[in-house]
Amino acid sequence: MSHAARYRGRFAPSPTGPLHFGSLIAALASYADARAHGGEWLLRIDDIDEPRARGDAETDILATLERYGFEWDGPVVRQSAQAARYADALASLDQRHAVYQCACTRRDLESARLGKCGERIYPGTCRDGIPPERALREDRAWRVRVDAATIGFHDRLQGQQQQNLARDVGDFIVKRADGLYAYQLCVVVDDADSAITDLVRGADLLASTARQIFLQRKLGFAEPAYLHVPIALNAAGEKLSKQTRARSLPNDPVPALISAWRFLDQPLTAPLPSSVADFWRYAIRAWVPARLPPVPMLPAPAVYERPGPSLRDSV
Repeated sequence: MSHAARYRGRFAPSPTGPLHFGSLIAALASYADARAHGGEWLLRIDDIDEPRARGDAETDILATLERYGFEWDGPVVRQSAQAARYADALASLDQRHAVYQCACTRRDLESARLGKCGERIYPGTCRDGIPPERALREDRAWRVRVDAATIGFHDRLQGQQQQNLARDVGDFIVKRADGLYAYQLCVVVDDADSAITDLVRGADLLASTARQIFLQRKLGFAEPAYLHVPIALNAAGEKLSKQTRARSLPNDPVPALISAWRFLDQPLTAPLPSSVADFWRYAIRAWVPARLPPVPMLPAPAVYERPGPSLRDSV
């Protein structure tokens, strides 16, 4: 973080379902870090993927955050209102000849080799023009040319990171063939527009960070500092998420907040906080980033894993 600028952090859930224990870990870490630095904490709803968004999810997310004592600065920002900004960014990349149209389908790329991130590495089929056999396809994505870029950055928890984008990712999509802007472009534009100085988020996004830094540099945006905290896994070794049927957060916030605090290996003294206000008074004073487990993933407490009829009463 540049100390010339006031700390500005953010939390950016997707409205595809209710918040769960994995969401709480990311929210708690980003909020505690921002407030411990005397900084601001912004809230953004990452609803750019409209087909996956649920109409009631945003209302539920906001109510849960309020119940758990999170207080955000300024109005809630929604990606769905930012399409013009993403279009401007794409046009800027196009003016620099940094992007090109691609007519490849997922099926076309099934034989492409897998990179370290577990994604297919784009082989550059359309980089120098769409091949004649694909020219009649109307659906086109936009990809950014990564050239031979090797991106290095220091993560406050996970340490020095480096990724060769050409070797590990290939030219990646910034606008999808269905017309939706891709997450990597949206998040870079959003964070720049909000003047975010520090990103505290789950380590599942560590592999995306080099792509985001690449875009920040291409677009002339400031680069925030990064801290990627461990994500929570269920008993099957899967990341807690809506897709893996993670339990929604319980109505009683205090035990869940304390569980998330312990998950992050933060200091906890007796007597334990008995109210949300007590918890946050204590947590903002006691936050020690140096104590965070320097690993990308850890098992979640079993009670927060799978949905069950007794969730609201069992925590």
